[in-house]
Formats: sequence, structure tokens, C-alpha cells
Amino acid sequence: MNRLSAEDQSKLNALIEKIKRNTQNFLGYPVSKDFDYTELQELLKYPVNNLGDPFAECTYAVDSREMEREVIEFFAELFRAPVNNWWGYVTNGGSEGNMYGLYMARELHPKGMVYYSAATHYSVHKNLHLLNMPNIVIRAQQNGEIDYEDLNHTIRMNRHMPVIILANIGTTMTEAKDDINKIKNILNDAAIQNYYIHCDGALSGTISPFLDPRPAFDFADGADSIAVSGHKFIGSPTPCGALLVKKSHRDRIARSVAYIGSLDTTITGSRNGHSPLFLWYAIKTFGFDGLKRRVEHSLKIAAYAEERLRAMGIAAWRNPNSITVVFPEAHEQVRKKWQLASEKGLSHIICMPNVNEAQIDELIVDIEKYQMELV
Repeated sequence: MNRLSAEDQSKLNALIEKIKRNTQNFLGYPVSKDFDYTELQELLKYPVNNLGDPFAECTYAVDSREMEREVIEFFAELFRAPVNNWWGYVTNGGSEGNMYGLYMARELHPKGMVYYSAATHYSVHKNLHLLNMPNIVIRAQQNGEIDYEDLNHTIRMNRHMPVIILANIGTTMTEAKDDINKIKNILNDAAIQNYYIHCDGALSGTISPFLDPRPAFDFADGADSIAVSGHKFIGSPTPCGALLVKKSHRDRIARSVAYIGSLDTTITGSRNGHSPLFLWYAIKTFGFDGLKRRVEHSLKIAAYAEERLRAMGIAAWRNPNSITVVFPEAHEQVRKKWQLASEKGLSHIICMPNVNEAQIDELIVDIEKYQMELV
């Protein structure tokens, strides 16, 4: 292979420096950056492709299927999936997992109506448009959680239609968690027999099993499918996620494809075979206890950040057992430096496992500096 020209090498070097610099200061997005996958570097030399179903054989053998299956099994245990009735795969991210959950719901209930809150991630609306599924947006409470009274009223108005719920297990701005127990009570009280519940746990799905009290969000609580992101709380150099669904549901759509010698059960055909390796390596090195310590650290830092901001007179708050701290929109320069996501007059910081008290202190200094300039 020929080497890059001097001009292109310079561009590449500049990009590397830019990424290094910008990675130092970001607190506004749920991305863990405290990972080291150096031991997997050798595998970047190979076209690792997990074609088709990870639990089925395939004629393409340059794959990481074995590790992918272990990743899915780990999440199945974490999310209390029914014994011998779970299936899943490593996705390109939470949006693909949500699309799969909605696609599965549509196949099971072709005449179903989808209900989701106004605080739901923007990709869900796009997925519903692509899948051509009728839907109704439900009000969100001030903290970002779905308005159960509005949900109850709206479902009763359309009780002749099967119900498809897309529940948020950690909304984008406030990390609010919709309660599956409350949602199921609404369905039972309205005598709804045909329903499907998909949980978008992009960030908080991986955190919630370690919380006390444990939120109602998983299969034991009534979920039919769950999607989480891998590059968020666990951490990965490439966006990825995991999708889990009841195997009895998946069997309704599986079909054999002779060309690849496997089952066509996933959204995409060719799938990144390196992403499962990152997740597998992280899960094996962290273990259950290591992930729990990451959750405890993040909660501790979030409490520290909330306390520091409130001590300055800033109306900071967070949902119970949340690592997201919400406060009135920060100064433009602060938002730019720390890459703070902002919406409707609010900013937030997300205390991922790599965030420490020193970073919070530096953020506080910047906030104080620009506050004084405004006085």
C-alpha cells in the first residue's frame, strides 16, 4: 500500500490532534472514554463481519460470533430475560435497537398504535416514519417522565387498537425513566390484551440493574424487548449497542438465506464484527462488580456536581439515582468548551465513569467566570 502524500498526512495529523483536544473537555454527552482496547489491535487487520444471525451458522467465517453470543447472554442475565426465551445481537447503536423493537411490535400487531412521550429521543419519530406506524405522542412530566394520566386517557380513547409502548429508560435531557409497572397497570385496568412494550435504555439500561431501588424496566417487569448503547456507559471506540427480545417473538420473522447460509433476523446484513469484541472485552475485564463500581462512581460525581452548582445559587437538579445533572442554560462559551447539550433553556452534564471531581471543579470555575462578566 502506498503512503499518504505530505498534504494528506498533515490533514490526518491535524485530525488526530483535534480529536485528542476535544476529547479532553466534554461533559454534555453520554459517552465513556476511559477504555483501552490495545489488546484487540491485532484484530483490526482483518475484515471481521458477523453476517446474519449471531446464533446461527454462516459460510462467512471471519467473524466474532462466539463473543457476540456471550455479550448477549450477559445482557440477558442482567435484564432478567425469560429462561430459554431470549435472543439478540450487537447493533450499530441504540437507534437500530429501537427500530428493531418497533419492527417486531409491528409484525406482531400490524394494526397497533404506538405511544411514546414528548421527551423521547428524536430518532424514534424517524423510525416510526420509516416503518409507517401510526403513533401518538404523550405529554411528558416536568422531570421528563411520561405523563401516566395522559397515557391512560389516550389509550382508553383508542382501546380497540393493540397498544405498542416505547418506554424511555433514561430520557436524553433529564435521564427520566418511565415505570413499566405503572404502564402495565394502565393496560390491565383498560383490559388491553394485545400489547407490546419496548424499552429504550440507551444510557440508563446498563445502569439500572445496579440501582437501589431497581427501576421497573426489564423483562421480569414486562418488557418484550430492550435496546441499550454500548459506547455510552460501557465505552467503545465505535458506536454500538445491544438488542434483546423474546425469542418467541423473533421466531415470527426469521427466514433462511441460502447465500450466506444463515438466518435473516437482523436489521442490517453485514454487521460490524469488531464492536462485539469491544463489548466482550469490557464485560470480561469489568465483570458485574466492576460495572457496579462504575455506577457508584458516576452517582457520587453527579451528587458532587449538583451540590457544587446549587452552592453557587444555580438551580441544578437531577432525577433520583441519575447521573445527569440539569441546570439553566449555561453561557455560550461554557457550552462550547465543555460541549454541553442544551435544549429549551436547559443544559446538562452527564457524569460518566471517566468524569472526576477535578473536571467538575474546572467547569465550576468557568461558570463562575462568565457569571461575573454578566453582572
